[in-house]
Amino acid sequence: MISGLLTRIPGPPWVLAVVAIVAIQLSSALSVGLIESVGPAGAAWLRLSMGAVLLILLAPPPMRSVRRRDVPVLLALGVAMGLTTVAFLASIERIPLGTAVAIEFLGPLTVAAVRSGSLRALTWPVLALCGVVLLTQPWQGEINLPGVGFALLAGVGWGAYIVLLQMVGDRFTGSGVLSITLPVAAVVAGTMGLPQAVPHLDLQILLLALGLALLAPVAQFVLELAALRKMTATAFGSLMALEPAVALVLGLIVLAQMPSAVQAVGIVLVVIAGAAAQRGGRREHPLLETSPLATPPATTDSARVTDPGKEP
Repeated sequence: MISGLLTRIPGPPWVLAVVAIVAIQLSSALSVGLIESVGPAGAAWLRLSMGAVLLILLAPPPMRSVRRRDVPVLLALGVAMGLTTVAFLASIERIPLGTAVAIEFLGPLTVAAVRSGSLRALTWPVLALCGVVLLTQPWQGEINLPGVGFALLAGVGWGAYIVLLQMVGDRFTGSGVLSITLPVAAVVAGTMGLPQAVPHLDLQILLLALGLALLAPVAQFVLELAALRKMTATAFGSLMALEPAVALVLGLIVLAQMPSAVQAVGIVLVVIAGAAAQRGGRREHPLLETSPLATPPATTDSARVTDPGKEP
């Protein structure tokens, strides 16, 4: 079903990638209303659960391909997805969306720098950190430490997600592995989110959660795969570096979170660092691209995208 859908999506690949970014960050911005009703863990549980059901319908999990030694890494990937989503939603409950995404972005940038084996590559996480400092402006004394802490925790989770994703990607091809790991993520989020969400559940909240899940991970996933069929992974990863900027814009439009001029400069530094970090991110052997669902198309190179499409 997924393969047939991908072949029917029109448009230039860069447009598909940008629309995927907008879907991810719009889902995050609109999640603020859901968080107010059911809490961050409750919102994470609802989004992940709805997304898991939808993806299982679109891409049934390849259970016959799973070997015993694959189970620990698949479970670990699901746990990383669940914890990252809960931490990120807890951060945007407390700090602006653009700031949270920029802080979280430090995770994949650090992974990319460490893996490059080059001291020069450490420039990009440092540059992004400078941008984060401009965003949080600690010299004003109004920094929200819990919000920043949750965003940093989400960044650690995102970094772990990338490492585990590569391990899964080295073992599997096809379009259903996320249908295994996403339910695990939903269960992890549910351990914290069920007590928050259940007392407040009604039809309106369930429909909102379903709409958010359609944006991310479902629309995000389909659009990213469609884009990756037509463009190199390095180009795709460079476009993904726009996420903090898109988050800043949507935070302004949807949540009325007005950044200062200094904060806008901070976002620019993070975007530059994210795009530059894609250079040198090549691997010798072609592997799966941004997710274990993506079988590498003939048109892509062997570069490894540091951005996994984030925030399941």
